[in-house]
Amino acid sequence: MLNQNLSTRVVHAGESRRKPHHTLTTPIAQTSTFTFENTADLVRYMEARMWGEHDGREEYGRYGNPTTAAVEAKLAALDGGEAACLFSSGMAAVTTTLFSLLSAGAHVIFTDDSYRRTRQFISQFLTRYGVEFTQVPMGDYEALEAAIRPNTRLIFSESPTNPYLRVLDLERLVDIARRHKVKTVIDSTFATPINQRPLEFGVDLVIHSATKYLGGHNDLLAGVVVGSDYLVGGIKETQGIFGPVLDPHAAYLLLRGLKTLELRVKRQNETAQRVADFLARHPAVRRVYYPGLPCHPDYQVASRQMSGFGGVVSFELDTDLEGTGRFIDALQIPYIGPSLGGVESLVEQVALVSYFELSTEERAAIGISDSLVRLAVGIEDPDDLLADLAQALDRAFETETLFQAVNGSGRILPVVMYRR
Repeated sequence: MLNQNLSTRVVHAGESRRKPHHTLTTPIAQTSTFTFENTADLVRYMEARMWGEHDGREEYGRYGNPTTAAVEAKLAALDGGEAACLFSSGMAAVTTTLFSLLSAGAHVIFTDDSYRRTRQFISQFLTRYGVEFTQVPMGDYEALEAAIRPNTRLIFSESPTNPYLRVLDLERLVDIARRHKVKTVIDSTFATPINQRPLEFGVDLVIHSATKYLGGHNDLLAGVVVGSDYLVGGIKETQGIFGPVLDPHAAYLLLRGLKTLELRVKRQNETAQRVADFLARHPAVRRVYYPGLPCHPDYQVASRQMSGFGGVVSFELDTDLEGTGRFIDALQIPYIGPSLGGVESLVEQVALVSYFELSTEERAAIGISDSLVRLAVGIEDPDDLLADLAQALDRAFETETLFQAVNGSGRILPVVMYRR
């Protein structure tokens, strides 16, 4: 086997060269049950399974499927893991992984700037089953190490995080965890294997919401965990009990989306960087959160361990809840929606989408501004997105944006001024 580059692996990895009926694409095995030729065939299968000699054959859809297996093999190859396990959603991957690795009396540490539902699951649900937790500030490695107890089993974080795009120093994390014999899990949804591969830094498990960039077309729900055969095998056993499996058709859609992953992510990296640069210069923008900007607290770490900074830009406007809503309503290209990573750009006012039930004061207490916007760029033309952002800011803040070509290259540079 050739040592293939990532752009080749997204197309070919995990899929058999020769497929049933000589098809080019991996077929959908749309079945819930798999059959046996006779009793002797069934006995051979059961004996092989008992001795751990799994040859890819299955008996029931909750335990595996050929279409799903091809996607799992591809995702393991992309992230550099030995095995992968697909789930019906990203949260199913998170919850099943945590249930598999933790038991009553165990202690887990997680960082504060992480997906709200993950934090809720750890702090509100796992505690019902006797699991203890400590939340530490993102980027405070002294606090993280100080939080480790004799019963600590796991450190969980995202990198980059949602919504402030903090980037964890994975080498430093792994060094701390290994010295204390603690497992590490990183949700790398925002990075994708194109921009960052945590397993290469020694992280034990990496999780993705495949609903986002991996699927890439806003038309499926899926999640995946990637790591060693031993750890993923245990998680897969837990999945067989809980049952949050991915159906074959969704697996096929994910497989199809993965083939263009590198092309899409590279375009989104480029667009997001230009958007962040533009917003950082705009007088109506109070602050921009993007790891590709030198002003970001984790710029140096991100530059060292990531090959691209991602397709999400978060920023605060110099206005209130209502003014931010006017800006979002003035946008003509992005759709208002709570997801990210697809070919269409999506925008959300974080205070309303994720923290609607809280007051302005309560949101501020947990670090969420009423004017915080999360923009997930798609694959539209970058100049069109910049022009749309400019006109929306102009309308909401009485500014005026002029566009100039740079050095005759054809690239458009927006120049912003307040109207007199």
